[in-house]
Amino acid sequence: MFKLKIAAILTFSISLARAEVHPLTLQQALEIASRQNPDVALARLDEQHAQAGVKIAQDPFRPKVYAGSGLAYTYGYPNSIEGNAPSLFQVRTDEALFNRQKKYQLASAREIARGSQFGTQAKVDDVAYQAADLFLTASQIEHESQTISDQIPSLQKVVESTTAAVDEGTQLGLDLKRARVNLAVSQERLGSDNLDKDYYEMMLAVVLGYPATDRVKPLESPAIAAAVPPSEQEATDMALRNNRELRQMQSNVLAKELDLRSYNAAHLPQVDLVAQYALFARYNYINYFQKFQRNNAQLGASVTIPILIGSQFKGLAQQAYTDMQKLRIQMDQIRNRIMTDTRRSYEQWQKAENIRNLARMQLDLAREELTVLLAQNGEGRVPMSQVEQARIEESNRWIGLFDSETQVTRAKLAILRQMGTLMTAVHSAQLRPAQEGSKP
Repeated sequence: MFKLKIAAILTFSISLARAEVHPLTLQQALEIASRQNPDVALARLDEQHAQAGVKIAQDPFRPKVYAGSGLAYTYGYPNSIEGNAPSLFQVRTDEALFNRQKKYQLASAREIARGSQFGTQAKVDDVAYQAADLFLTASQIEHESQTISDQIPSLQKVVESTTAAVDEGTQLGLDLKRARVNLAVSQERLGSDNLDKDYYEMMLAVVLGYPATDRVKPLESPAIAAAVPPSEQEATDMALRNNRELRQMQSNVLAKELDLRSYNAAHLPQVDLVAQYALFARYNYINYFQKFQRNNAQLGASVTIPILIGSQFKGLAQQAYTDMQKLRIQMDQIRNRIMTDTRRSYEQWQKAENIRNLARMQLDLAREELTVLLAQNGEGRVPMSQVEQARIEESNRWIGLFDSETQVTRAKLAILRQMGTLMTAVHSAQLRPAQEGSKP
């Protein structure tokens, strides 16, 4: 049992040693996610599968040539073998000239392939937003843990100065207990943030297509330059126009309509090009025919007129019509979801803007209070512990401001995702300007 534990520890240590840390900006993370994410790779394979379906549907309208030999030992009358007379060499070809059913099937395959492209783009948008959300969360936790780490020396000073003041009798023991609790709370928050940071950096690595043993470290990133539409209605209209999932659904509906037409066209005549050439051997025919010709060729058209086609195509047409109705209902559901999600994202953005403005006001107040306390401490009117407590309050307000700015960015990204312009905004990102009132 002990050996097994040692082996497990060694295996875990080796896996950690092989782990790689990837420092990335938001734009770099989204670019990598759009290339390496497994879900995006699967969507691209589905797209390739649909493109191959177009080639399959084109096959009846492409000429095919087959060559070979029908040479055989003949005893008695030269019967045909597989529909062909015995020959030294033969070539045949066939191609559909008029086949309305196959034409509709080809058009349906092309529409499905076009819709699969929208499906891939929709998956890229979803993965990009997921990566951006994880990136912002990891960056937010990193900022908070750094701020709390900077707070701990001040909290320790508060504990030391309060301890001395209690010993001198100038402060109550309750003040010392409060200082120790504040220090313990910050230490616990720091430990919790470190665990959360590792988790989100791991999840971000997985979304970017890296192994779970790797980590992605968020770096300071250029700001997303795309502006949010001035009204909720404009954002909703743009989302309805650009949503890739909805456009893929529209392609699927059109493909089903073409399938329905192809099944209804099963009763129409079909015309195929037929041509063949055969080089006959004399000994197969000389005893049975008065005239022999070695070179033989045929060129013409094969016309097929369906008279009774059975119930198969009628059933297939009914199934296609039912599928088309289901897709239309799903399209209405998607439209409603787009409208509700866009409205909610727009409202969340407005709320985040208001919260950020409030966080700035609270930060300004905390900074002014700290300035006043520093002046009073210089005059000997307030103890240093009160000044350090004010520093901690200022740091907490910085955390609140950074968190509120992160929420604003997250809400804007959600709107851009709904409008289908997230990756465009990432590509056109400009360097982040220095924020007003940024922490030195």
